Amino acid sequence: MLRLRGKKFTSIFVKFATSFILVGLIPLFALSLFSMNAFTGYVERYTTANLQQMVLYMSYNLNSAFDQYNEMSKIMYTGRYEGFVESASLNQTYNVNELEQINNIPIDSFLKTVLYSDPYISSVFFVRESDEKIYFQDKGNRGLDSSLLPYRDWRRQMNGNPSKVAIFPTHSTDYYWDSKGNAFTVGRNLIDISGKVTANPKVVGTLFIDVDVSLFDKFFKELNLGEKDELYLLDGEGQFYFSSRELSDQDKAKIAGQSEKGMMMISEPIPFLNGMLTARIHRASLFQQLLSFRITIFIAIGLCSIALIVMGTWFSRRLSAPILKLMKQMAKVESGNLDTQVEVRSNDELGRLSHSFNRMIDRLKEYIDEAYVAQIKQKQTELNALKSQIRPHFLYNTLEVIRMSAVDKDDHEVADMILSLSNQLKYVIDYGEEKVGIGRELDNVKDYFYIISVRYDQRFEFSYDIASGVDLNWQILKLSLQPIVENAIQHGLKQKGRGTVGLTIEKRGMDLVITVYDDGVGMSVDTLTRLNLVLNDAEAPGKNVGLKNVHERIRSVFGEPYGIVINSREHIGTSIVLTFPIVEEYVSERTEI
Repeated sequence: MLRLRGKKFTSIFVKFATSFILVGLIPLFALSLFSMNAFTGYVERYTTANLQQMVLYMSYNLNSAFDQYNEMSKIMYTGRYEGFVESASLNQTYNVNELEQINNIPIDSFLKTVLYSDPYISSVFFVRESDEKIYFQDKGNRGLDSSLLPYRDWRRQMNGNPSKVAIFPTHSTDYYWDSKGNAFTVGRNLIDISGKVTANPKVVGTLFIDVDVSLFDKFFKELNLGEKDELYLLDGEGQFYFSSRELSDQDKAKIAGQSEKGMMMISEPIPFLNGMLTARIHRASLFQQLLSFRITIFIAIGLCSIALIVMGTWFSRRLSAPILKLMKQMAKVESGNLDTQVEVRSNDELGRLSHSFNRMIDRLKEYIDEAYVAQIKQKQTELNALKSQIRPHFLYNTLEVIRMSAVDKDDHEVADMILSLSNQLKYVIDYGEEKVGIGRELDNVKDYFYIISVRYDQRFEFSYDIASGVDLNWQILKLSLQPIVENAIQHGLKQKGRGTVGLTIEKRGMDLVITVYDDGVGMSVDTLTRLNLVLNDAEAPGKNVGLKNVHERIRSVFGEPYGIVINSREHIGTSIVLTFPIVEEYVSERTEI
């Protein structure tokens, strides 16, 4: 009887496999034969339309980018940048020439604001009209060779229309030392508008903004051009602002306005430049990609046919889905996931096996809850009992007895050291506090530094400065300053032999900024880079455990925007900036029993 049932069961799956193969293969081949020509034509039309749409989209984005930099250059008149709103009727001639200010803001501060207002602006400089003095700011901290800066040529080109913004095509930035990059420049004159504006306005100075050509790459990479395809950006006078490959002057003259045989040209206007964005697509390469796509489709059809046959045969011979499902759940249990159950759909042997598997998981979870978790709780209880045996007040009292003995023998220096040590121990062992007032943390640093100064024969000095407006009751992370000061002594001053550690506390906006600096040996650029990498990579190993611990604790308690920033110059010194949010809640001092 079982044998007959098995034959019947097998025949059903053979029929199912045959039907599955026929239903899959016949439509597959029919679709391939009757739709390939229509599909090829559609792909060609779609590809061409897509290229046109992409070029149109890129031209719009580029034009918007130029408009954006035009608006940035007008900031000299509007004064609408972060933190300042000034009147446009100010006497800019007096400001720039006498006070070296624009809109009552120092020129260097103004240039920094413009420099960091956009990620693609690499440098900004302002040329004063009266004496051609150059003010500049650069993100790369590069030196400027003013003799190579073609600002006089640029200004002559702007004389025809001094009130209009000027865009200068892509050029080398070799006027900066060790610079091999390229940029295009946006120029705008600062005109004194305190009086009546005439046809020949009075120019106070000229602002130039260097924009890195990587701005173009961001847009042009979206087109995904082939090796023989070309892309150009030209203005109304035929000047090249960008090209996808290096071109000689002869090639530029040949390309402008001409279409070669075998090339498909797509152009869109750039109204801001009165120019064109032109893409030249190699037709043969485009159709070669289409041919490759056809071959890929046929390969896919063949693979699908083979897959249909294999799957039909496999379904006809084996009924393995329940077993595979059970194996999958067993793999989850093997990896440690016990929150899994196998769905029981039948009462046969596989169903009973699945039911037994589920019972085994339940029993295993119960065993872990009863045995393993209980063992962990027992170990934790033993640890807490061991901790409770520690009597820190006994240590305090012992230190006080030793201190009084030193006072009795007129050894006041030792007595003061013991007092500082006792204060530190009370501060450190007094667990339960995560945040403390600035004043308490600063007192702990003073106690620590007193011990260090006596230990090293007064070779190290400590100074601090608290800005007005800082409340010493504001909360910061406990034990966040002492490790930084200790690091400054160990790695900065000890190698030098003597020096000073300074600490400043100030309020910046809604943040509390504490800077710990020293005049020690400093560190190299490579060391500084590696140290900052270790601070911001939780998995990276490093020797500066104290700094990394403080940084991670600050970010854990106050959030990601806060933490430590390290700056250093070799043979000059190091500064470490700690940033906290201003927490105005007041936590009262603990009373010792």
